Amino acid sequence: MHGAGKLIAWVGGQFFMHGMEAHGFRTLRIPLTKPEALTYADIVERCGQEPDAVVYTDRSLPPPLLGVERFPCLTAFYCIDSHIHGWYPLYAGAFDLCAVSLRGHVERFADQLSPERVLWLPAYAEERYRPRDADKIFDLLFVGTVDPETTPQRCDFLERLRAQVPSLAVRRGDFGELMPQARVVLNIAERGDLNFRVFESLACGSCLLTPRIANGQDELFTDGEHLALYEPDDAADCAAKARALLADEPLRLRLAARGLAEVDARHRERHRAAAFADFLRRGFEAGLSATRLGEQGAELRQALRLLMLHWAEHSGDDALSARYLAEARALAPGGRS
Repeated sequence: MHGAGKLIAWVGGQFFMHGMEAHGFRTLRIPLTKPEALTYADIVERCGQEPDAVVYTDRSLPPPLLGVERFPCLTAFYCIDSHIHGWYPLYAGAFDLCAVSLRGHVERFADQLSPERVLWLPAYAEERYRPRDADKIFDLLFVGTVDPETTPQRCDFLERLRAQVPSLAVRRGDFGELMPQARVVLNIAERGDLNFRVFESLACGSCLLTPRIANGQDELFTDGEHLALYEPDDAADCAAKARALLADEPLRLRLAARGLAEVDARHRERHRAAAFADFLRRGFEAGLSATRLGEQGAELRQALRLLMLHWAEHSGDDALSARYLAEARALAPGGRS
């Protein structure tokens, strides 16, 4: 049931990396602060030894691993931003395993791999998000970036909402500090993603007002029990729901308490680490890396070749483009096997 001391090269975001240690895995993080294109040799050099597994945790960058379909160890991709990057399922097909945060996208990834090699692994709340005593200085609060250039839909929605709820406050800063100061925390999901803010708000013990979306939200939380829902992009409905919550303190307190209890019971980083550790263990037991290396299909190679050619043209960095182009040539018929 454990990682039995296996070393994971943890490439990209930190996420629940430290929680893997409780399941017997050792982790060595290779952070990505800018676009890179790492080969297996690069991974080994940075680890100082050959890893038992390479895990890429989404950084919303161009493909960071080159030749991942040829890596001689177990490989896995934790995918967060599939609602932004349509090429993710194709890239995921080069890995042994893929964990996907958005429930509605799982099938797209299963088409590239197979259902047993894909895991729904929703967002979660880090342990640092906790309730704290704070004066309620905001009625309705949105925390995040609001910019007409970079977030035009969000900006438009908040303008329409403020016309109906003048006390709406918009702030940037530490979620864990600001959210406990609100009677109601507002979430927005422009692309229908079940985002981290849902879990973080509830983990802070906040009364959350968030859009009614798919992607597994209704499988994890119940409207009127853990949180309150409004129709997406409907400022009038959102305003009505906000006014009802602000007029009913017992309801707000009840939603906040039950939402927090649900997150504590099922949606902390330790829960995701446990699920992912089990996912990796099953991959090791099934010998997925050996199977992958023995079944290098021409269709996958051609798809990856086209992906590499795309990024060779669009990476915006000459050195990076050269690496993608070299990889595309290696994937061509008659290229490196």
